[in-house]
Amino acid sequence: MTATEVEETSEPLDESEAPPPERRPSRLTWQKLTFLPVALIAVLLATWLWFQQADLDALTRNALSGGQVTKALWQHIELTVISTFFVLIIAIPLGVLLTRGAMSRATPVAMAFANMGQATPAIGLLALLVIWLGIGRRAALIGIIVYAILPVLSNTITGLKANDPTLLEAARGIGMSPTGVLTRVELPLAVPLILAGVRTALVLNVGTATLAVFGGGGGLGVLITTGITNQRMPVLVLGSILTVVLALLVDWLASIAELLLRPRGLQP
Repeated sequence: MTATEVEETSEPLDESEAPPPERRPSRLTWQKLTFLPVALIAVLLATWLWFQQADLDALTRNALSGGQVTKALWQHIELTVISTFFVLIIAIPLGVLLTRGAMSRATPVAMAFANMGQATPAIGLLALLVIWLGIGRRAALIGIIVYAILPVLSNTITGLKANDPTLLEAARGIGMSPTGVLTRVELPLAVPLILAGVRTALVLNVGTATLAVFGGGGGLGVLITTGITNQRMPVLVLGSILTVVLALLVDWLASIAELLLRPRGLQP
């Protein structure tokens, strides 16, 4: 082979002939964004149409009038948002702390307490808090928070402990401080598991908040208990449907956030 032929064969390919870079599939599809919201809207519309043609007695109309449904729904959303906020600021920092050095020895104790909080029946836990703190929203919130800490705490610990030690050693080798390794390597790698725990806690909080009525915390549990005690099926049905729709909506929003907040390098 002549030198000219070698030069011709070693000549780089034209950029226009290079294969296009592989495109990652979109993390959000239109089905993911539209299917569940449309289904929930259809359920709410069907419920509204049913109430429009239903023959409601005076007691039922009284239970649903005066903005009581809106008030109960707003109280339920408040209980869910506030309790989830406190779960996050308690469970995630505690999970990080329990994976640091000597503090990791306390992990079994902390997990035992978190397991006890969720293993205790929610209504029994709320009753004990009402006896201790009295009737009011504070007792209801503390009960919801205690009941939902476990999934976030356990997922934070599991996510941080599952990180590849060689990656952490490489980060330290290039001069990163312990705080830098935590915030720029460990936590981003643990984000998928942490977000899964937060999603579970959100749905738990929506369900547990229905019991807040027994502690004077309000919420959609007011409609459910009113429907049961007064034997008014429309009130019970409305409270139950709103609770289910809210739980599914919160889970959908959490799934969207889970996809958007997950680091791109960790996409499946």
